[in-house]
Amino acid sequence: QVQLVESGGGVVQAGDSLKLSCTASGGTFSSLSMGWFRRAPDQGREFIAAISYSRGATFYKDSVKGRFTISRDNAKDTVYLQMDSLRPEDTAVYYCAASQSTFIGNVALYKTWGQGTQVTVSS
Repeated sequence: QVQLVESGGGVVQAGDSLKLSCTASGGTFSSLSMGWFRRAPDQGREFIAAISYSRGATFYKDSVKGRFTISRDNAKDTVYLQMDSLRPEDTAVYYCAASQSTFIGNVALYKTWGQGTQVTVSS
Protein backbone atom coordinates (compact mmCIF):
# COMPACT_ATOMS: atom_id res chain seq x y z
CA GLN A 1 0.00 0.00 0.00
CA VAL A 2 1.27 3.45 -0.88
CA GLN A 3 2.30 5.73 1.98
CA LEU A 4 2.53 9.52 1.68
CA VAL A 5 4.61 11.97 3.71
CA GLU A 6 4.24 15.75 3.37
CA SER A 7 6.89 18.30 4.23
CA GLY A 8 7.75 21.95 3.65
CA GLY A 9 5.20 23.73 5.80
CA GLY A 10 6.10 26.59 8.06
CA VAL A 11 5.30 30.09 9.27
CA VAL A 12 5.60 32.91 6.73
CA GLN A 13 4.41 36.45 6.17
CA ALA A 14 1.70 37.44 3.74
CA GLY A 15 3.12 37.69 0.23
CA ASP A 16 5.81 35.08 0.86
CA SER A 17 6.19 31.70 -0.82
CA LEU A 18 6.43 28.09 0.30
CA LYS A 19 6.96 24.86 -1.60
CA LEU A 20 5.34 21.75 -0.16
CA SER A 21 6.52 18.26 -1.01
CA CYS A 22 4.78 14.91 -0.77
CA THR A 23 6.85 11.78 -1.23
CA ALA A 24 5.25 8.40 -1.91
CA SER A 25 6.53 4.96 -1.05
CA GLY A 26 5.18 1.44 -1.39
CA GLY A 27 3.41 1.99 -4.71
CA THR A 28 3.83 2.85 -8.36
CA PHE A 29 3.89 6.63 -8.14
CA SER A 30 3.92 7.16 -11.89
CA SER A 31 0.48 5.50 -12.06
CA LEU A 32 -1.09 7.63 -9.31
CA SER A 33 -2.95 10.89 -9.69
CA MET A 34 -2.11 13.20 -6.80
CA GLY A 35 -4.12 15.85 -5.03
CA TRP A 36 -3.53 18.57 -2.47
CA PHE A 37 -6.16 19.36 0.16
CA ARG A 38 -6.26 21.65 3.16
CA ARG A 39 -8.20 22.04 6.38
CA ALA A 40 -8.30 25.42 8.11
CA PRO A 41 -9.16 25.70 11.81
CA ASP A 42 -12.84 24.94 12.45
CA GLN A 43 -13.48 24.41 8.73
CA GLY A 44 -14.02 21.45 6.45
CA ARG A 45 -11.60 19.88 4.04
CA GLU A 46 -10.96 21.90 0.87
CA PHE A 47 -9.78 20.38 -2.41
CA ILE A 48 -7.27 22.85 -3.85
CA ALA A 49 -5.21 21.19 -6.60
CA ALA A 50 -4.55 17.92 -8.40
CA ILE A 51 -2.39 16.47 -11.14
CA SER A 52 -3.05 13.38 -13.21
CA TYR A 53 -0.59 10.60 -13.87
CA SER A 54 -1.69 10.88 -17.50
CA ARG A 55 -1.28 13.79 -19.93
CA GLY A 56 -0.22 16.24 -17.21
CA ALA A 57 -3.79 17.41 -16.62
CA THR A 58 -4.19 19.67 -13.59
CA PHE A 59 -7.00 21.07 -11.45
CA TYR A 60 -7.00 24.17 -9.24
CA LYS A 61 -9.63 25.61 -6.96
CA ASP A 62 -10.53 29.15 -8.03
CA SER A 63 -9.15 30.71 -4.84
CA VAL A 64 -5.61 29.48 -5.58
CA LYS A 65 -5.48 29.83 -9.37
CA GLY A 66 -2.57 31.99 -10.44
CA ARG A 67 -0.88 31.63 -7.04
CA PHE A 68 -0.36 27.89 -6.54
CA THR A 69 1.27 25.45 -8.95
CA ILE A 70 1.14 21.66 -8.66
CA SER A 71 3.85 19.56 -10.26
CA ARG A 72 5.38 16.12 -9.98
CA ASP A 73 8.74 14.44 -10.36
CA ASN A 74 8.18 10.77 -11.04
CA ALA A 75 11.89 10.02 -10.71
CA LYS A 76 11.66 11.17 -7.08
CA ASP A 77 8.15 9.78 -6.38
CA THR A 78 7.23 13.29 -5.29
CA VAL A 79 4.45 15.78 -5.92
CA TYR A 80 4.95 19.47 -5.13
CA LEU A 81 2.75 22.45 -4.39
CA GLN A 82 4.46 25.76 -5.07
CA MET A 83 2.55 28.44 -3.17
CA ASP A 84 3.21 32.08 -4.04
CA SER A 85 1.59 35.30 -2.84
CA LEU A 86 0.41 33.59 0.32
CA ARG A 87 -2.46 35.12 2.25
CA PRO A 88 -3.55 34.71 5.87
CA GLU A 89 -6.60 32.79 4.67
CA ASP A 90 -4.24 30.14 3.26
CA THR A 91 -3.41 29.12 6.83
CA ALA A 92 -4.31 25.45 7.18
CA VAL A 93 -3.00 21.94 7.49
CA TYR A 94 -2.14 20.78 3.97
CA TYR A 95 -2.55 17.14 2.96
CA CYS A 96 -1.59 15.20 -0.14
CA ALA A 97 -3.59 12.22 -1.35
CA ALA A 98 -3.34 9.58 -4.06
CA SER A 99 -5.85 8.26 -6.56
CA GLN A 100 -5.65 5.43 -9.06
CA SER A 101 -8.03 7.29 -11.39
CA THR A 102 -7.53 9.93 -14.06
CA PHE A 103 -10.75 11.63 -12.88
CA ILE A 104 -8.70 14.01 -10.77
CA GLY A 105 -11.59 16.25 -9.71
CA ASN A 106 -13.48 13.53 -7.81
CA VAL A 107 -12.53 13.74 -4.14
CA ALA A 108 -14.00 10.32 -3.38
CA LEU A 109 -11.38 8.63 -5.54
CA TYR A 110 -8.47 9.73 -3.34
CA LYS A 111 -7.99 6.71 -1.09
CA THR A 112 -4.59 7.24 0.53
CA TRP A 113 -3.70 10.31 2.59
CA GLY A 114 -0.62 11.79 4.17
CA GLN A 115 -0.39 13.08 7.73
CA GLY A 116 -0.42 16.76 6.82
CA THR A 117 1.94 19.72 7.16
CA GLN A 118 1.05 23.02 8.82
CA VAL A 119 1.16 26.27 6.85
CA THR A 120 0.69 29.49 8.80
CA VAL A 121 0.57 32.86 7.04
CA SER A 122 0.79 35.98 9.19
CA SER A 123 -0.34 39.43 8.12
